[in-house]
Amino acid sequence: MQNDRHHVAVLALETVLAMEVGMPFQVLGARTADRYEVLLCAALPGPVATTGGYPVVAAAGLEALTWADTVVVPAFRDPRSVPPAAVLDALRAAHERGARIVSICAGAFALAAAGILDGRRATTHWAHADELARRYPLVEVDADVLFVDEGDVVTSAGVAAGIDVCLHLLRVDHGAAIANEVARAIVAAPHRDGGQAQFIERSAPPARATTLAATRAWALTRLADPLSVADLAEHAHLAPRTFARNFVAETGCTPLQWLNAARVDRARELLETRDWGTDRIAAAVGLGTATNLRVHFRRLVGVAPGDYRASFARTSP
Repeated sequence: MQNDRHHVAVLALETVLAMEVGMPFQVLGARTADRYEVLLCAALPGPVATTGGYPVVAAAGLEALTWADTVVVPAFRDPRSVPPAAVLDALRAAHERGARIVSICAGAFALAAAGILDGRRATTHWAHADELARRYPLVEVDADVLFVDEGDVVTSAGVAAGIDVCLHLLRVDHGAAIANEVARAIVAAPHRDGGQAQFIERSAPPARATTLAATRAWALTRLADPLSVADLAEHAHLAPRTFARNFVAETGCTPLQWLNAARVDRARELLETRDWGTDRIAAAVGLGTATNLRVHFRRLVGVAPGDYRASFARTSP
């Protein structure tokens, strides 16, 4: 393994969810093959049973975890079953030598069994969160988010959140512009932040059977404008209160939270691809001033705009 690509080992445990196995390959391997090398591995090379009723074939055994930069563990059917000791030892060893360890859905149970989540905040599918907390009391389980990034350990919620966490890894590794390009190619939402709710309890169905996707797409083309909830509601042909209620039910966040996240994400792209000052970028994304940009950017991204640009800039005029 002598090339410069980031090596990702996807660890398929017995009765793995086939859909989740494919996510790292589709997001990281197929679209950015020049940046990532993705390999399917298992306890032993060969066929691995899936919940789909057909096997996937692992090209490598646990030796893949000795060289992988990132190890991804998708869900398996019964999270109450503890993986073999050899698997847990390999996960611990990979983590101890500095590999980034990622779980999708119930894959968090394998990480918890290996002790990797002890003393950490983590998430899993909302339906398994209570069980994870009960069985592993040293883990701080957060059932209300799409994913949790602890730096060297990243855990995600169920199924489709695996796409979100793979896009997040791409964004962390290579910036927002590339991540958003891949999101568009696979028709995935580019603005599902990790803190967004993974499950919204509804006591009754929405009053109007509709989707607000068209309004969100419309807003993305007008981020520089001073958009209000009333403006978004008018586009959706709904009363503002009804619009706000339906928006939260559909996305897990308020319209203004979504707008701020979209504006910061656009600012990330401009910091990477344009040699503009922060005042110009703030105006272009609808955040007004450089000070306002810095406040929202640091809150959502965790670093100052200048530090972000220093890490990811591929600027042009």
